Amino acid sequence: MLKAHVIGLGKSGNAAARLLKLQGWEVILSDRNSSPNLEPQKKQLEEEGIIVHLGENFQPDDSLDLVVVSPGVPWDIPGLKAARNLGIETIGEMELAWRNLRQLPWVCITGTNGKTTTTALTAAIFKVAGLNAPACGNIGYAACELALQEYQGSAKPLDWMIAEVSSYQIESSSTLNPRIGVWTTFTPDHLNRHYTLERYYDIKAKLLYQSQEQVINGDDPYLRETAGQRWISAYWTSVLGQEALVANPEFGFYIENNWVMQNGEPIVQADALKMVGSHNKQNLLMAVATARLAGISTEAITEAISTFPGVAHRLERIMTWQGIDWINDSKATNYDAAEVGLSAVESPVILIAGGEAKKGNDSAWIHRIQEKAVSVLLIGDAAEAFSQRLKQENYLNFEIVETMEKAVEKAADLAPQLGAKVVLLSPACASFDQYQSFEHRGEHFRQLCLDLIR
Repeated sequence: MLKAHVIGLGKSGNAAARLLKLQGWEVILSDRNSSPNLEPQKKQLEEEGIIVHLGENFQPDDSLDLVVVSPGVPWDIPGLKAARNLGIETIGEMELAWRNLRQLPWVCITGTNGKTTTTALTAAIFKVAGLNAPACGNIGYAACELALQEYQGSAKPLDWMIAEVSSYQIESSSTLNPRIGVWTTFTPDHLNRHYTLERYYDIKAKLLYQSQEQVINGDDPYLRETAGQRWISAYWTSVLGQEALVANPEFGFYIENNWVMQNGEPIVQADALKMVGSHNKQNLLMAVATARLAGISTEAITEAISTFPGVAHRLERIMTWQGIDWINDSKATNYDAAEVGLSAVESPVILIAGGEAKKGNDSAWIHRIQEKAVSVLLIGDAAEAFSQRLKQENYLNFEIVETMEKAVEKAADLAPQLGAKVVLLSPACASFDQYQSFEHRGEHFRQLCLDLIR
């Protein structure tokens, strides 16, 4: 019997383990976390015949035939290096899903920012068109959950796979070959994992090289400069009109007179998408381009866009209280995303920021704070470092409040005094210092906001 070890007891790892078990593999599933909260999952998986080890750092032995890595597990941990040195095949959960669903056409969407909105909007268009193509990967289902459903025949057969794919997932997917690859933006992120900007870029580019057709954001400065000569045949997008397209203007998608266009043909009005921020016009273009490449009708595209509700935790309006909008942008986990969030909302703003800091250039973000924020409330591990940076830039309207509870309470007091129109949670940080995920952080903010009006 073939033997597999799956690393990571979460949605992705559990689905991968179950899929392999049903296909006749002997499966071990491990996680370095030993929290009592994992015991119910452990018991259920063991009842299904899967061996589960908690509180364990993976170390391979030569009895293994395959190692499968969950998306959040670093590709260069010692155990994975050792497995590769032993010649054990080592792949990511996304790659395992691909190997089981490669008969389907895939859309894979990557980028530093914008990929979640673009993925959700693309999936919404495909759904209105009558296609079974739920969002998966970094949002929605784990890719192996869909592979498991397809293998068991427990759901309506899939028509397409619409996957949000992170650099971590690309790195561990050697044969992933999408029908359409989409690159939303490129700015420094995850450098604590990938070390150099060049390495991070090359990982993202790998997905596009392996895609049959490419859709690329032509308004992203880095992509215009570096990718323009590499993907001459790509479908480029621009909110600035046809003349701004990087290459092949007859192929590209652009906005002109409030219409999304391709080669002079109007497809949908840009303002049909009810989401704040000019950056969402670019996300709209990439989703429409993908839909058109998949042969979806203009009517379905228009209906889906006009009814799209937006994405949780990305400039999500929680409520308007005492004339002030409370907005959840917890998904802004780096400086560039947080700068986009600040740019998108009406000033004056009370900003809640902080968490587990990432490497990157914070200058544009701090400039936007100076321009739009009347107060910054700092939480989490990054609070002290952020306060020092703001002082260096002569911005003094900040306070270290440490926790989300204190931040929301303080914002409620300050907003009427300062004439703020918006209270914005846009952390510019990962969440893992105080929360399980950015979703967990955003849900906590939502609950605290709603508690104010009860």
